[in-house]
Amino acid sequence: MDDILVIVEHKQGLVRDITHEMLFKADQLCNNTSCTVTALVIGGLDEAALGELTRRADKVLVLEQDSLKNFNPDSYKEIILRLIKEHQPLLTLIGHTSWGMGYAPALSVKTGYPLATDCIDIVVENRRPLVIRQMYGGKVFSKVSFKESDGYILTVRPGAFPLPESMGERDGEILPMAIPGDLPKPRSTFRELVDTGAGEVDIAQAELLVSIGRGVGDEENIAAVQGLTDLMGGTLSCSRPIVDKNWLPKFRQVGTSGKSVRPKVYLALGISGAFQHIAGISGAGTVIAVNKDRKAPIFRVADFGVVEDLFRVVEALMEKLNK
Repeated sequence: MDDILVIVEHKQGLVRDITHEMLFKADQLCNNTSCTVTALVIGGLDEAALGELTRRADKVLVLEQDSLKNFNPDSYKEIILRLIKEHQPLLTLIGHTSWGMGYAPALSVKTGYPLATDCIDIVVENRRPLVIRQMYGGKVFSKVSFKESDGYILTVRPGAFPLPESMGERDGEILPMAIPGDLPKPRSTFRELVDTGAGEVDIAQAELLVSIGRGVGDEENIAAVQGLTDLMGGTLSCSRPIVDKNWLPKFRQVGTSGKSVRPKVYLALGISGAFQHIAGISGAGTVIAVNKDRKAPIFRVADFGVVEDLFRVVEALMEKLNK
């Protein structure tokens, strides 16, 4: 029987959303195949977190050790490599994150398994995956097939699959595993965790976000959008280019390198919609996009779209709200 191995990402005791998204897709794939789902936890989690994983996986393999509580790509690579060689899963799913990309390419080289990165969809036909990837800033979708192999390694884009609403219907078992005693000493060591996303506001808790992107033009134009945000009772956020220019602090950034948000309403002003940003708003309720470029990728995920200069829209909304 074929197996789908999902590498669990967790931080400070919390399972990250990308893990649940990969388990959701693994469950979908199993509905059409005879596969089973195995989740691998390196570093340990509390009973509640492990219990939730057992509702989504047939087996939860746990390697718990104090030295593994903090992510280390060298240790992850060695442990997963040995597990793949022993169990030979058909698919190994890894988050397309800074963590996953720290060891996924090396795993492909060491195992000889084909690797596809940044996948937004996966189909398995006759024991061979077909994956969908994006090119040219999300404007072109490509289908990628593979030569026959004993196994395949795929990194999955955060936000590509939905977060499951229920706990899941599996009744998996937790299997503690011993840490190999002959693991080589990692080349890097963990020093400290610095949360660059901490600040005076927490955009992840906001119910209404007004978010600006490169289309805002200049730093002095942010004040107008802030005025609209205040009138609406919302919170101001932004895409990465605004933070890179030091116009707004890091804790206001939405996206894979910022924060994932789930507001009831997300108003995107002048944001093109790079996949890193789209991943950060996958849990938003209603997405409203304003952009002069009718081909901007943001319109693919927006519930409502306005092809217009953002300042004309801001001005019209402020005039309406001030009446």
